[in-house]
Amino acid sequence: MFSVTVRDHLMVAHSFHGEVFGPAQRLHGATFVVDATFRRAELDSDNIVVDIGLAARELGAVVAALNYRNLDDEPDFAGINTTTEFLAKVVADWLADRVHAGALGEQARGLAGITVTLHESHIAWASFERSL
Repeated sequence: MFSVTVRDHLMVAHSFHGEVFGPAQRLHGATFVVDATFRRAELDSDNIVVDIGLAARELGAVVAALNYRNLDDEPDFAGINTTTEFLAKVVADWLADRVHAGALGEQARGLAGITVTLHESHIAWASFERSL
């Protein structure tokens, strides 16, 4: 399996519901390094996994839709604990929508999957992997 990864970053504010979250139940900020890895079994006719420029642009657009937002105020996330794991899935799903819409080029329709990893720090991160 071949892969290409592009990187961006994301800053949000949010709070969590539930005793398991301790002090994170209060409003707090989070800064994530976001890696999006695109996979395919065989290279396309140009011998690439995906156009890196298009992948970086589309990751940037997805991240921009969340960046500098208080997720507690976003209707799409009302009542949802926007954990690192959950946000990794949101980013992966939104990227998949862009692949299916052709925003990463026609050749990207041959991608097998996407993995999104949100790095909370140098010692903790979470990922979501999905098929396309």
